[in-house]
Parts: sequence; C-alpha cells; structure tokens
Amino acid sequence: MKENNGKSDMDLMEKAQKMMSDYNQATGSSICIYDSSYKPLFPANNGNNTPEIAICPHCTHTDCQNLHKNSIKEAISKGGSHIYQCSLGLVFWTSPIYTDGAFSGAIRGSGFLPEIKKTVDFFLNANDTHVMCNEKSLEEAKERINSFPKADDEKVQSLAEMMQICAESLSSGSEDYHEILRRRAEQQEAIKKIIEELEKAYPENTEKPGYSLEKEKILLNALRKGDPIETRTLLNELIAAMIFSYRDQFKYMQLRTTELVVLFSRVEVVPVKNGSLSLEINNQCLKLIQEAKNTEELTDILHTVIDRILNNIASFRGIPHAAALRKAENFIIENYTRKISLKEIADTAGLSPPYFSTIFKEEMGENLSKYLNRLRVEKASRMLLETDMSLSEIAACCCFEDQSWFSKIFKAFTGISPGKYRNQGGGIIRNITENNLSQAFRKTLKK
Repeated sequence: MKENNGKSDMDLMEKAQKMMSDYNQATGSSICIYDSSYKPLFPANNGNNTPEIAICPHCTHTDCQNLHKNSIKEAISKGGSHIYQCSLGLVFWTSPIYTDGAFSGAIRGSGFLPEIKKTVDFFLNANDTHVMCNEKSLEEAKERINSFPKADDEKVQSLAEMMQICAESLSSGSEDYHEILRRRAEQQEAIKKIIEELEKAYPENTEKPGYSLEKEKILLNALRKGDPIETRTLLNELIAAMIFSYRDQFKYMQLRTTELVVLFSRVEVVPVKNGSLSLEINNQCLKLIQEAKNTEELTDILHTVIDRILNNIASFRGIPHAAALRKAENFIIENYTRKISLKEIADTAGLSPPYFSTIFKEEMGENLSKYLNRLRVEKASRMLLETDMSLSEIAACCCFEDQSWFSKIFKAFTGISPGKYRNQGGGIIRNITENNLSQAFRKTLKK
C-alpha cells in the first residue's frame, strides 16, 4: 500500500478486499483495511450493522482513529494480532501487513461486545459526557450498541488468530517477517518477567547483580550438552541481568554480546553446512551486533546463534529428524482437538520452533497448520456420519472457531460442504484421511 508503488499497491488492495470479504462472510465480523499511513479504507461488503455505520458516525469521541492507529502499532511491536476495546466497549482486533519487511498496511476486525462486560450504562452514563451525538438519544444509543452480538474471550482470540493468518497471506517478500516479530516478542516477554523478579530482589539504590561470569560458564556447559530448554533459560537470565544492571550502557551490552557469540562458536565442534559458524560470525553476526539499535535485536541475535548450534549438535549426535517428528506426531494426535501452538509442538520434539517448522514442511510436504486442519477435517467427517451432533457442535469438538469457518475449511479439503457430506452418507473425500496421514507420517519417518 505504499504510495511510490501504485500498481502493486492496487494489487494488494484488491487482494486484501477479496480476502476480507471471505473473512466477513465466514465469521460475521465487520472488517476494515488500513493503508501504510494508517488511513482507514472501508470495503463495501460489511453490511449495515457495523460500528462504522451504526455507531461511529454518532460517537462524540475524537481520539478513536488514534486508538486504532496505536493498536496497529502495538500489533507491530508484538509481531502478531492485537485485541482491544473502544470507549463504548466494542471489541476490535488488528494485524499488520508487510511488503519486503516494511509495514504496508493493516486489517482490522470488529462487531462484537465482550460476553462478560460492564453494563452499557457504564459506557453511556447519562451523568457523564454523552458519548453519542445529539442526533441519537441515550436510549437509542444503548439499543444500537446492544444490537451487536456478544463474544467470549476465546471466540475473539480465535477471530484474531484467523485474521493474523490472513495478514501473513497478504504479506509478500517477507514470508518469515511475522515469525521473526513473534519470536522477538516471546523473547522479550520471558526476559521482562526475569527483570521484574530482579527489581524485587534489588530495590532502588542497592547494588545491581551485574554480569555473572559463573552463569556464563553454566550456560556454555548447557550448550555443550545440547540441552535446549536449560540453554535458553540461562541465556534469558544472563541477558535480563545485563539489561537490568546496564540499562544506559548499550555499547557495553554490544561488547558482551560479541563476546558471547564468539564463546558460543568455540562450543560447536561439529561441522556446519557451507562452512563453520566462526566464518559466519566474521561475515554476519558481528556486523549485525554492531548495527543493532536496541537490546531486542541483540537478544534475537544470541537466540538465533544458539538455536543453530543446538540444532547442529542434535543432528551430529545422531538424533534424526524421524525421532523428533515421531514425538511431534504423538503429541499432535493427543492434542489436535484443542488449540496447540508451533512452540508447544516444537518443544515436545526438542527443537526450536523455526527449525522444527522447516524440517516438518520438508518431510511432510505441507506446513503444520494445514496438517492440523487435515486431522480435524477427518475427525469431523467421522462425527458427521457416526453422530447426530449439530454442525456447530462438531465444529467446536474439532477446534474450529465456528460453523461458518468449519464449513469453509471442510469444503477446502473435501470439495463439498459438511451438510452435503452428511446427507450423502459420506462419499469419497479427495484428501488423505487421519489413518492415512499417520501412515504417511510413519512412511516418512522410515526414510
């Protein structure tokens, strides 16, 4: 949506409108598209009962556009979707879009009230400034707001996750960028918790813990053992102590980061594809450290280096991909009817999420999300034939957001709708079944 690239901006806009139209029809959510300057652009398929038509024109709050703009920025910093509420209690969620690693716009969903919420009277208090303009009475304002459906936290979270998938699909030339931002957000969350504990242990005006050489040694030993959980935990503790003790000494932290990366390279005694890690340090890591603008970038560099070393150590020690995938398969089969994240599955396999995602796609020929949906569709197809449960009940049992989304995914895999499949007594599903999936997985593991 950049102004200096008119044709590609137009293509992206058309693609975004088409995808958001499908999202609107599947979920019942009203949607909005923003350009790279945070200007809202409203597709025509929202219908009449949307905040932009039924509520917003009559709302006297003047900072709503700043609310949406700041929420998009919050989503950018989190590396994913962001859920928030306006002054009237309406729930919104947004996800950014990138082109070649640069922000090029955002998509936003809305149209629900929280299921457990303060009364509308709280938001439209007659004794407070009337938040709806004089064209609408207080009673009509309440009626308009209460006309929106309610959604619990889980439903809103699911809607936000689906929108994030759409945003990633719309992004181009930066397929890994969302993953990088999410990874950094997770790293900072873990470090933030450690810093909070340090603040309790070392109040103001007390001597700070400083950089622990002893913890550095323990970290290097954990790395030599190839223990991913202990290594990442110790690294976060070391980084947190460094940030806590030397907040205003970024140059010092850069030097410590350089020293750590060099020490890490000496731990690795196994061959690396296309040369040693030491060579990569000279060519890439040191340059990245010097160019880093903040501690988030330094943290990500350190985590990236240890992930590569840990994965290489695992391969060198004869831990085949098959063993990791077998652990992942068992975990998936036991848990696919609930929401499970890439990180949960990767941790079970003993690998970092980026590396697990790579080998999973290489071995299986499809990404994890598609594989999970295949399993869920197969379970749903059996339930359609073997039970009298409604489509919405089956959707919930198979971890689909709602009946509309279930129908859309089911048809994508089978070629027909769930209702038609049930009415026909089954028939041929054109994609692989759960048993065949498991057999395909095992066949891959034997290679």
